[in-house]
Amino acid sequence: MSKIPDEIGKGSRARVLRFLLANLTKVVNSDEIRKAAGSSEWARRLRELRDEFGYPILSHKDRRQLKPGQYLLETDARNPVLPRTISKETRAFVLERNGYTCQMCGLAASDPDPLHPGQKIRLTMGHIIDKSKGGTDRPENLRAVCTNCNEGLQNIAPPKPGRIELLKQVRRATIEDQLHLLDWLEKKYGKIKRPETK
Repeated sequence: MSKIPDEIGKGSRARVLRFLLANLTKVVNSDEIRKAAGSSEWARRLRELRDEFGYPILSHKDRRQLKPGQYLLETDARNPVLPRTISKETRAFVLERNGYTCQMCGLAASDPDPLHPGQKIRLTMGHIIDKSKGGTDRPENLRAVCTNCNEGLQNIAPPKPGRIELLKQVRRATIEDQLHLLDWLEKKYGKIKRPETK
């Protein structure tokens, strides 16, 4: 097994890497990685190993045969690493623009995490076009996503929101987004006569 580089540190990130190297070329799942990490932050540590340290950890986004929540480290040879360029200002702008809500499943920051009882939803930056496919870190290519969706764990369609839930989301949105929604609704339903209610 390859030696863990000093820059990886000695915490949960090192434990995740040690587990992946021990299972080199084998498909492992998120539960196994979480157990090896000994931390609920396993998904973040996995992303760090991939994005900041260059380990080619594949997921269902990279390999069609993998299911959501499955990962594969094919080689211990590290890829060149692109510098992180998303500023705090850009993150704040994207979160505000997206109403502090995951743009994939609709859960908001601090909502109860449906996959991890007792934990809250945390949001991160997701690329619309992945950097490996030429995407940039500009705001128009970024969206707020929860850590579950970012790791492909939310592989079930979220339930359609009821009227009250929908109104809650609209109220949390920025004024610009609310006006955009109003324009869209007027264009879509402006010519439809509403049935009279008694």
